[in-house]
Amino acid sequence: MTRLVRYFLAASFLATSALPGVAGTAGRAAPPPLVLSPNLTDPWLLQLRQNPQVRSTSRRTGWLSARRPQPAQQPQQAAAPQRSIAPQFLPTIVRYDTQQKPGTIVIDTNARYLYLVQADGTARRYGVGVGKPGFEWAGTHKVTRKAEWPDWRPPQEMRKRRPDLPAFMEGGPANPLGARALYLGSTLYRIHGSNQPWTIGHAVSSGCIRMRNEDVTDLYQRVGVGTSVHVI
Repeated sequence: MTRLVRYFLAASFLATSALPGVAGTAGRAAPPPLVLSPNLTDPWLLQLRQNPQVRSTSRRTGWLSARRPQPAQQPQQAAAPQRSIAPQFLPTIVRYDTQQKPGTIVIDTNARYLYLVQADGTARRYGVGVGKPGFEWAGTHKVTRKAEWPDWRPPQEMRKRRPDLPAFMEGGPANPLGARALYLGSTLYRIHGSNQPWTIGHAVSSGCIRMRNEDVTDLYQRVGVGTSVHVI
């Protein structure tokens, strides 16, 4: 038994001496140690690098974590156009040379302005909506009636063009005649408010002169029945 142990030790010594880099290592630097990546699933070339970068692994499965797909960017929708009145059609006071008496209303349908003549050579100017093509008119009338939040009875001619219109609509914010109305002579035309203020400055009506509700309310307080209205 002792002889067998001695034989095994001698054989181990001879095998160790035969390994390269072990025998005759005096005066030589020791070879660099082999650096193993903590993640053994990396390719073997990465394990030979001096500073290997370790990929993240899933704690649950140990496999490489897949990169989450980025959500697709939604196309930006075009902003809806703003429904607002152009600044030049807001009420203001302007110089106005005319032979009309103070208190007279002059409506310039081409410029889309209503002027209330004042005594000092000025006029209160308001933006208005006027008759669309085919519904233009001109003339002189007097205000024969005034109404607050007027009811609306579309004339038969209009209902023939627009069968969807009701025969009667009670006054209120949804009524197309708006907050106030000034009736002109014995005609079907009026100066009235509107629930569509963004149409001021445009030719959109069936002949009536429309204003913003706040503007027609202001005008309503300044004029009375009998006021002359010149539409040019």
